[in-house]
Amino acid sequence: MTDAASAAPFALAVDAMGGDDAPAMVVAGMALAAERHPGARFLLVGDEARLTPLLASHARARAACTIRHASETVSGDMKPTVALRLRESSMRVAVDAVASGEASGLVSAGNTGALMALAKIVIKTLPGIDRPAMAAAVPSARGDVVMLDLGANVVCDSRNLVEFAIMGEMFARTVLGIPEPTIGLLNVGSEELKGDDRIRRAADVLRASHIGGRFQGFVEGHDIAAGTTDVIVTDGFTGNVALKTGEGALKLMGGLLRQVFTSSVSAKLAYMLARTGLDRLREWLDPRRYNGAVLVGLNSVVVKSHGGTDALGFAHAVDVAMNMVTHGFTAGIAEGLAKLAAQENAVSLMSADAPAEEGRSATSVPLASAK
Repeated sequence: MTDAASAAPFALAVDAMGGDDAPAMVVAGMALAAERHPGARFLLVGDEARLTPLLASHARARAACTIRHASETVSGDMKPTVALRLRESSMRVAVDAVASGEASGLVSAGNTGALMALAKIVIKTLPGIDRPAMAAAVPSARGDVVMLDLGANVVCDSRNLVEFAIMGEMFARTVLGIPEPTIGLLNVGSEELKGDDRIRRAADVLRASHIGGRFQGFVEGHDIAAGTTDVIVTDGFTGNVALKTGEGALKLMGGLLRQVFTSSVSAKLAYMLARTGLDRLREWLDPRRYNGAVLVGLNSVVVKSHGGTDALGFAHAVDVAMNMVTHGFTAGIAEGLAKLAAQENAVSLMSADAPAEEGRSATSVPLASAK
């Protein structure tokens, strides 16, 4: 199967060579994705000589995918600066297809740093976005919640946090299907005086914004698992540490449960009695369900799959991207940013027109000084 110049725009461009077990894992995942999204067309980018025989054994993927040959591959340990120079890599060709409008979004299980660099330089950020963030759904006691940033920006200012909140709110709407998601800022305490100036300024802006009615203020680490709010906003350093800590805790819990239920004959019998419930728990906490971190704030949808996932996990990453494309994720963020800018302008004009109060400066405007 060869690329056709007259083909209609693709739903997604897929980096077929990214991931530990690519391209076999990617093609198998696309077979599942094609079944879930009938009628969708995908641009599969990679080594045509390897992809053609793989597609031959997956009829659904073969029908849904068009191959575009790419002669180079971005390795997992390649530096982003080197990846940027590979014009014919599968990742770069897929990114170019999105940047040109040929595809509406991108999924890759390849090198995270390289994907972030290529996306920021080639696809570029939305007007009004200072920095893109990495967002993902994580499990909680009340169902899945959105958390961002998860490592794209180690240091953030208050303006970045406000932008993350707007992007996370749209993620919750499009991916999780929550019509009116609540938002919380991760802090060292829930009291209004806790935290540094940066996070308190971000809270002031969010309270006055168009999503202020759903902003719940500050939340703490335990609120992530409790599902206190639908969206958890933080800087990339804190978010990445929290995410990895949660993943480690889940692995520890799984290991302890295995030890408990294999320690004796009576424990094995107890496992048989509790097996239905434990299988449900295993399915709920299956990391493949949460595969697909999103680079939010770009001009198009870009989803990063875990490099070590399998076909089912990759198909879930495709599901995330398809939900975002179908429900206008990027346009929704642009609309939210426009509302924020309009509110800031209105407050600035009101402040400029109003006489200064005795002993106070009329230029102290929370919305206009977010940065």
